[in-house]
Amino acid sequence: MALVANRRSVMTLFSSPVDPYCHRARIVLCEKGITFEVNMVEPGNLPEDLIDINPYQSVPTLVDRELVLYHSQVIVEYLDERFPHPPLMPVDPVSRAKTRLALHRIDADWYSQVDEIESGDVKRANKARKILRDSLAASAEVFEFKPYFISDDFTLMDCAIAPLLWRLEEYGIELPPQAKAIHEYAERVFERESFQTSLSEQEREMKL
Repeated sequence: MALVANRRSVMTLFSSPVDPYCHRARIVLCEKGITFEVNMVEPGNLPEDLIDINPYQSVPTLVDRELVLYHSQVIVEYLDERFPHPPLMPVDPVSRAKTRLALHRIDADWYSQVDEIESGDVKRANKARKILRDSLAASAEVFEFKPYFISDDFTLMDCAIAPLLWRLEEYGIELPPQAKAIHEYAERVFERESFQTSLSEQEREMKL
């Protein structure tokens, strides 16, 4: 594993061009202004390097010299700690814990439905679309009070939510009129240079 990683002098991200968890990692890399290479991985056609360094053969996988990391949350927190400016997590332990809890809820409440939508089972997917739509709509008020998600500053929570909102049309979800605050929030995030830079060609096509 170390030999493969050591051959890479520039940080490398093995990434799917459409997976929202991979998109999350790319947003963080771009937000930090980190020099990195992206190795786009198509399902069923994994590069040998990835097979060698990641026992789960999953994406995203980050290679930083001798270090190999997998799982999106591990990757983004590492990037925030290694490259502290701009900070995407609070400094104090209590606030960091609250942010981690919010990130867990984003994954448990919203991304779990995305996994169901992408499962290939029509009945499960339709049920998940309704749950996700209703859950987002019920949370619309939370998006009203701050320019970013419960924060004045762009954070890892926004990096997690943005890929999901970008894909709503792709998932066949239309938010109701009372979710106006979510639409306004999404436009603010989508206009960020880091978000635009993070997009793969396939992700850009989702909005055409």
